[in-house]
Amino acid sequence: MKAFRFGRHAAIAVIAAGALALTACGSDNPTEAAANGGAKSGSNATGTLTGIGSSAQGAAMDVWKSEFASANQGATVQYSPDGSGAGRKALLDGSAQFGGSDAYLKDDEYESSKEICGPDGAVNIPVYISPIAIAFNIPDVKELNLDAVTVAKIFRGEIKNWNDPAISELNPDTSLPDLKVTPVNRSDDSGTTTNFTDYLAAAAPEAWTDKASGVWPASLKGENAKGTSGVVKTVTDTPGAVTYADDSAVSGKLGIARIKVGETFTKISAEAAAKAVDAGKPVEGRSANDLSIKLDRKTAVEGAYPVVLVSFHVVCSTYDSKETVDLVKAFETYVVSEEGQEAAADAAKSAPLSAELREKAVKAIESIKVKS
Repeated sequence: MKAFRFGRHAAIAVIAAGALALTACGSDNPTEAAANGGAKSGSNATGTLTGIGSSAQGAAMDVWKSEFASANQGATVQYSPDGSGAGRKALLDGSAQFGGSDAYLKDDEYESSKEICGPDGAVNIPVYISPIAIAFNIPDVKELNLDAVTVAKIFRGEIKNWNDPAISELNPDTSLPDLKVTPVNRSDDSGTTTNFTDYLAAAAPEAWTDKASGVWPASLKGENAKGTSGVVKTVTDTPGAVTYADDSAVSGKLGIARIKVGETFTKISAEAAAKAVDAGKPVEGRSANDLSIKLDRKTAVEGAYPVVLVSFHVVCSTYDSKETVDLVKAFETYVVSEEGQEAAADAAKSAPLSAELREKAVKAIESIKVKS
């Protein structure tokens, strides 16, 4: 939207209304809708849209909700950051119109979604790309070099002190204290946990023997807390503690690890996260418009940061009412737009979707329609 050089709110009004005017699914006569002023005012987007899900998306969702509502006075978006598992469950049981999830629907969840979303089921639309920080509270230490095996052993409780030889060998120029390591994991069903354990299971299978899961392995002892804010607060209050969390919630508060990729250590950044996502592949067995991405956690691409999450908005391919279809299309089109992605990057340090991925997302959103 930059090329048009109008203000953010005006841009959002055009983006949101454009979704309604240019897609046949949400209107019987899109040309007539544009002629009636919808493409300028966004007046077709009315009602309340309810979402539940990823706490990692929290900062981005706050700005998306605010900017969208300001440009579309008849529309409201509600979002409760209860965790990715809660978000997927809420979509599948009909208590929310979209779910925010840091993991795409599992195969059984996708099959279940056909009951409420119609024969094509739900669609996973990537909206937010962010690196997951390995964040720690070690006095006077702000950066560490870590590899996948060492990270796995830290979170399994096998490395018990920060001056352990395994860590010292990776950080010969850092003075490490004889301080107890306290791993802190998410207590809720979390997409961040899914992505973190997926990285460990793929990149360090000899050390991390559990399967990737949104629920932390019950056999592993340590502290736990609910949500992104919960684990970050626990680590901030506990010298020697370490956790995994969305980078936007950590920056400036805690030390952050650089992760070994190939023969070098990669510093966390939105650009490095985007490189890792570009190396991913589509998930097979889904509907034509689904954009689930299988990440390559073992990538050796220089500058890529593989401990990354792609967070999705999980929406239905069909809804019962035209009002809901129009509202979902308008909001999601803004979210994946250049304007929406830049707003998220400013607020949450996320990596904007690439032009190619954004184009695919718009096509997926355009396919949403009213149940016949």
